[in-house]
Amino acid sequence: MVRRTKDEAVETRNQILDAAERVFSERGVSRTSLTDIAEAASVTRGAIYWHFKDKAELFCEMVARVTMPMEHAPCQIDQASTDDPLAGLRAMLVGILERTSVDTQGRRVFHIVFHKCEYVDEMKPVWTRFSEMRAGCRARIENGLKAAIKAGQLPKGFNVQRKAEGLHCLIDGLISNWVMDPAAIPAANEAEKLIDVFIEGLRHLPVKALSPRPAAVRRKPAATVRRKAA
Repeated sequence: MVRRTKDEAVETRNQILDAAERVFSERGVSRTSLTDIAEAASVTRGAIYWHFKDKAELFCEMVARVTMPMEHAPCQIDQASTDDPLAGLRAMLVGILERTSVDTQGRRVFHIVFHKCEYVDEMKPVWTRFSEMRAGCRARIENGLKAAIKAGQLPKGFNVQRKAEGLHCLIDGLISNWVMDPAAIPAANEAEKLIDVFIEGLRHLPVKALSPRPAAVRRKPAATVRRKAA
């Protein structure tokens, strides 16, 4: 009997989370009340408060059920510790895109996270967590580029921070587009091609793009030049 009660509690909890996912996706987080979620889940508000302190906690638990693509195990590769750091960086980035492309529930949750939630008041801690996650991804990309330069796989001299930001923007932008428009999701093997285009571009950066710009030469005023000539 106790076992059945525990199973029922877990089932009710998941039922609430599933309903929250649907309603948040349809209405947005700020326009959704716990009463809306209770009705969608066919439970009472009391049942929701039994499992969750408030809407913020419910939202966080809904997100926690789905691993963010940048926190997925294959995407945590330490490029600096591999024999082929560029391949490690490539595997991390491709893994992020492939996970996003095949995980339907994940894309629905990411759509809520990116486009259906205002991160104010009770939701601020949620955005803090996402910001930390994204900063960690940028740091791993940057470390991978530094290791690839050290290993001679990429040319020396370019701005690592700027290139890491470009790669991160590529990943972030693709994920955002895919969760907004499922029709925009390419075939699984396209993820590799998208990353390879960027990485190959880094391999073959022209010398001018790597060299710092020379300091501007200050011209003397014309009047001064004429006086010296005279």
